[in-house]
Amino acid sequence: MGREPGPAAPPPLLIACALGIEKLALRSGDRGGAPGPVTVLRTGMGPDRARTAVSRALTAEGAREAAVIASGFCAGLAPGMHPGDLVVAGETRGADGTTLCTGVDLLVKALVRAVPGRGVHTGPLTGSDHVVRGPERAALRATGAVAVDMESAATLGAARAAEGPWGGPDVRPVAAVRVVVDAPEHELVRIGTVRGGISAFRVLRAVLPAFLEWHRSLLLPRR
Repeated sequence: MGREPGPAAPPPLLIACALGIEKLALRSGDRGGAPGPVTVLRTGMGPDRARTAVSRALTAEGAREAAVIASGFCAGLAPGMHPGDLVVAGETRGADGTTLCTGVDLLVKALVRAVPGRGVHTGPLTGSDHVVRGPERAALRATGAVAVDMESAATLGAARAAEGPWGGPDVRPVAAVRVVVDAPEHELVRIGTVRGGISAFRVLRAVLPAFLEWHRSLLLPRR
């Protein structure tokens, strides 16, 4: 008699970030209970570099099925935000179009458990090709966006466009989770040189268990 096929291997998880300091924070997080391979990819700054790096990474052996999370720091747009608050995108907006994110409610709940006491904001995450300050920040807020960064929209757009086993009603699971490093009342000049940057770094180190919980949820049977 033939051997029964074993369970399918869990899909890998690709976490994309732009900066070395972001990669350091994410790689030093607790990986206990990871259901499959986890890779933290430093793309470099800006949408073009993010798009190129993610597209290339998803062609590698064993990575075509990867779920993708865009992470790192961002600029908060909403009044009352503080450095160290978290942003879970409902969608990303940018030159690559609008990309709806997967499992937003689950990520919010997982982050509340992983980083208790921190504010968690949800809504559109908009893209820019430069650092946004002052009046431009207010103009982006008027569009309904809650935060802005340079790579998330390009990362998720490239992930959804990449070839892979996803198709039909199924689309590659993607998400964007960012940590606020500056906000309207707390503008920073340089990441990591003031208290707000240090606070954001510590929060980013703590989010990996929430990412793994989201990743595990992708393996659950559909109802």
